[in-house]
Amino acid sequence: MQQFSAAPLAYLKTRFQRTPGSVEALIQANQTVLDYPVLVPTDGCATWNLYYFCPEHGVRLEWDRASPTAHRCPVDGKVFRGEPWDGAWWRGLNGLNAKACYELGLLWQLTGETSYRDRVRLILMRYADNYPAYEVHGDIPCNGPGKANAQTLCEANCLLEWALGFDLIRDSISPADQRWITNHLLREGAQFLMSHRRDQLHNHEVKISCAVGVIGLILGDVELLQFAVNSRYGLRYQLKHGVLADGLWYEGSLHYHYYALQGFLQFERLAEETCWSLVNDPNLQAMLRFPLQLVDADGNLPRLNDCIAGQERLAHTDLYEYAWARFGDPLYARALQTAYAGQPRIQRDALIYGTETLPSGSLSAAKDVHAPAAGITRWQQAGQTLLLHYSPFGGEHDHMARGHLSLWRNGREILPDLGTTGYGAPLHYGYYKHTASHNTLSINGSNQPPVTPQLLGHGQHGKVRWLDLLLDWTQPVELPASHWLTAWDSELWRGIGFRRRVLLLPDALIEINDLVNPEAQMLTLNWHLRGQCMSDPLIPAPAPFDTAPYDQVHDWWQHPLQGIQQLDYAMDEAPFRLFIAGQGMLYGGRGPDNPATEKLDWLVWCSPATKARLMVVHDLDPLHPLQAIKYEEQGDQLSLLLRRQQGVQRLRLPLAEEAALAIQLDSVS
Repeated sequence: MQQFSAAPLAYLKTRFQRTPGSVEALIQANQTVLDYPVLVPTDGCATWNLYYFCPEHGVRLEWDRASPTAHRCPVDGKVFRGEPWDGAWWRGLNGLNAKACYELGLLWQLTGETSYRDRVRLILMRYADNYPAYEVHGDIPCNGPGKANAQTLCEANCLLEWALGFDLIRDSISPADQRWITNHLLREGAQFLMSHRRDQLHNHEVKISCAVGVIGLILGDVELLQFAVNSRYGLRYQLKHGVLADGLWYEGSLHYHYYALQGFLQFERLAEETCWSLVNDPNLQAMLRFPLQLVDADGNLPRLNDCIAGQERLAHTDLYEYAWARFGDPLYARALQTAYAGQPRIQRDALIYGTETLPSGSLSAAKDVHAPAAGITRWQQAGQTLLLHYSPFGGEHDHMARGHLSLWRNGREILPDLGTTGYGAPLHYGYYKHTASHNTLSINGSNQPPVTPQLLGHGQHGKVRWLDLLLDWTQPVELPASHWLTAWDSELWRGIGFRRRVLLLPDALIEINDLVNPEAQMLTLNWHLRGQCMSDPLIPAPAPFDTAPYDQVHDWWQHPLQGIQQLDYAMDEAPFRLFIAGQGMLYGGRGPDNPATEKLDWLVWCSPATKARLMVVHDLDPLHPLQAIKYEEQGDQLSLLLRRQQGVQRLRLPLAEEAALAIQLDSVS
């Protein structure tokens, strides 16, 4: 057996036996497979699990083993029939069967109960009977096809667990069964994965190489291992070229960062102490460490780029159990304490790979982060948090929203990054993935093309933190060696420049947005607020654009902007006020939050000016609200007065790039 030698297996049995509830938890996790007769598709009917979402609410449907042709929405109980949901149901079944092969195989080793081994053998034999004849199918965007499933990634995930389950029962089944499963499922599957792995940096290719490599280790096949580990776009190549200097996976999504890391470590668990090990690559631990500095007090990560609601949780105990035991970094132990958050530590990977005990202490309170290579700057102060996102273009899972800012007040995200929903749901491409669904610049309601963000400066002067960012679509951009769907019009954005300066005061956030628009396109700056606008007068109006994502927003209003406009929003815990200064037209409306069953407010500024400056002041002190603002520009100098009942503050700063450090904040009354 590749996974365990005799002594570690004996220790593992003892550990499970003296951990109350651990064996029962494994049984319960596979109860569906145990309760029903073995069911394996006889053809390529399985498609994609991300089709299994309600098209209206964007939430995952309720998967029911007894209901392969009727699929219920948990929000309103509506039942969906036919495709794409039927095929997605079969993909869910394949996933359950694959997981059961691994976990029931583990139960066989732990308990000696032959019914678990027999169930694994039967599942594997049924797939081996059918796998060679499964037709190649799948039309998932930016994905290769599958056989048992509709994409190469899903194929790899299933083959990985089939292989692990086979490894656990192999010595207890007949040589004929071993050969049948090896030749008709595992080798057949590995060859299919190798023929469809793409020449690109991508989390998919990591997981595909991981599956091929694990099969190679279990079967002792050097050819498979060479392909998985050392070939171009194999695991070593991905780890060397796919990680940015700060330690973030290049796709810019923390969910896919962990997904890729999962592939590296799944292989490493079997490859340690062999010549195929990845342990000496410094990017492995860089990837483990980087996201932990972004975890907030509730154990959440930012929803950057593609992140389905719920995937922002730090729930990666499988990774950090292994990492803590292997590398001994106390940071990993603190990550585990945060992830468990009072839950019993009886998970499978904790007992297989983890140490007997964990040192006390969870991750420290979220702190400031400045990671310019990753394009993430986050400031924290007195319950307020600002995050500015300006990462390099990340390919398929990017949200084309450079310059996006998120804002938290008293720990609650009030200007959110919405993340997304299941990719097969209409709201993914039709709403969440659009530039305009982020707090940044759009042109004519269209998506930003890739751009190379330029950080002109950042720092802190007294009580003021500042960052100066330039997005210039006249400059060349370096794109990753990856595949994506082109969802933008580069010609439309030709000549556009967007300079966003943000200043965080103890009680206010200030934006100074300068825009260059030589073709007089319709500039739009968008904000999304978890509240409802209560200001008057709000004149009903049509949407500023009749295209996605604006067509998902209703109850539009408009108001001319000529100078300074105050807007007040009702929010759950306290009202929120902002002031917006400039020229143009303001629009507002109600649109989907995430999940889409909840709503938030849109605020959109529009102007066709060839040059424009828009200043926004977000009030962060609801107990002593801003009563008014006043500003003056004299040459390259800006003077901004912030009036509250208890006094007036004056902020002075130069607007010229070379003088950006000379910021002054004074009380003047």
